[in-house]
Amino acid sequence: MKQHWLAASACLLTGVTPAFAWEPTKAIEIVVPFAAGGASDQMARTIQGIIQKNNLSSQPIIVVNKPAAGGAEGMLEIQKSAGDPHKLITTSSGIFMTPMATKLPLNWTEYTPVAMMAQDSFVLWVNAKAPYQNAGDFMAAAKAASLPLKLGGTSSKREDNLIVFAMEKAGGVKFAYIPHTSGGQASTQLSGGHIEASTNNPAEDVANWRGGATKPLCVFSEQKMAYTTPVADGKSWADIPTCTSQGLNVTYQMLRGMFMPGKVTKDQQAYYVGLFKKVSDTAEWKDYLARSALVPDYRDGDAFVQFLKADEEKHAKLMSDAGFMAK
Repeated sequence: MKQHWLAASACLLTGVTPAFAWEPTKAIEIVVPFAAGGASDQMARTIQGIIQKNNLSSQPIIVVNKPAAGGAEGMLEIQKSAGDPHKLITTSSGIFMTPMATKLPLNWTEYTPVAMMAQDSFVLWVNAKAPYQNAGDFMAAAKAASLPLKLGGTSSKREDNLIVFAMEKAGGVKFAYIPHTSGGQASTQLSGGHIEASTNNPAEDVANWRGGATKPLCVFSEQKMAYTTPVADGKSWADIPTCTSQGLNVTYQMLRGMFMPGKVTKDQQAYYVGLFKKVSDTAEWKDYLARSALVPDYRDGDAFVQFLKADEEKHAKLMSDAGFMAK
């Protein structure tokens, strides 16, 4: 152990990067199981840029979008790529929910967990011209509407849909949930007035908020977001009240993590754990967390695995309560 520490110290003093037991020999592919423009896509491309800018990998990073079947196509590709250390997937709580909703013959334990990069919040967004000033206004309008209000999100029987179900249960109302291939698409539909609201992540609607097309009513979190830098309309993410404080008792956050296919070696896994830890320590990543209002929560190793086990159990109950479990 002492010799290992001395060798590492010598490398640092001489400016030589210590060699890994394994390093990639060709381009690294990050699969995004959603269309371009959504929060998952934004995260993958941010990571790609950070790695390239800081020369953290000798091989190029390629981002590939596979949005079919609510993310199932991308997930199945990684499952079929067992043993391939040059493929990764960025995913969210859908890693549990898609198999639960579809009976997809896949479980996250067939993947190799690398790192959780952050947790993400959800916001109730409406068109900027809408009369609603808070969640109470919106829920009252939903109750009074002769037809269910159209509320959009990413995919069916996934995180957004789960939040909409919780809103229905909490408010005693019924919505017409409209699934989209990405949060970016949902934001476009909201800004055009084709849906009444969306449950997008902060990063998925920030551009339209800045452009004056949409506005946030509340965040589905137990606490307000921490970022105080003004974003739009003189308001910061921290100025958005929680939905609970406005009488809509719904809270939900999701993981944003990186996985490899199964059946890779410990050395191959260790390489990527080291890579994403370096990414998480950069100033660029911290800036991205602030811009996207993500909750900083880096985990790897056993801490990440234990989180996944608990999160899977939580989502099994949520999916069952919503009637989203495949029969």
